Amino acid sequence: MKITLEARLFPLFFPMLLFSSAIERLINNPRLSLSITMATVYDVKAGELNKKVVEELKKSQNIKMPEWANFVKTGHGKDRVPADKDWWLVRAAAILRRTYMLGPIGVAKLRTKYGGRKNRGAAPERFARASGKIIRVMLQQLEKEGLIKQVEKSGHKGRIVTPKGKSLLDKAVRKK
Repeated sequence: MKITLEARLFPLFFPMLLFSSAIERLINNPRLSLSITMATVYDVKAGELNKKVVEELKKSQNIKMPEWANFVKTGHGKDRVPADKDWWLVRAAAILRRTYMLGPIGVAKLRTKYGGRKNRGAAPERFARASGKIIRVMLQQLEKEGLIKQVEKSGHKGRIVTPKGKSLLDKAVRKK
């Protein structure tokens, strides 16, 4: 590879030329194996990934908030209904991500994951699990969309992410 530069631009490009030749030597070195990996779901912050996945889920026909969801709390440990109007899609995106990371996973583990402290007045706080109906309906909607599926893997029943779901998450990771 031969590079010609004008004399006045040489000082500007000289550090880059040194750097590029060093990279070229590394790539061409037979003793080194150089591999470039892409970012995965594990490398991205959950909140950022969920926002990107929500944008994709808004386009789907099967993932819609039921009418009754406007009036229910997300668990008996909560005091009020969610304030965010897109809370259904945000939770569905979070469940899709969690299923990707922990699958096979079922409703019981997800209820524990999304549970929290229950304020019992003067009595000490205790852990309260999240609503199972909400999680179950979201899993059914994600399954209907083809993003997750039910399996039994080495004695563990639950849901895992399908290749379509993995590609959706991978696209969301790559999106800027």
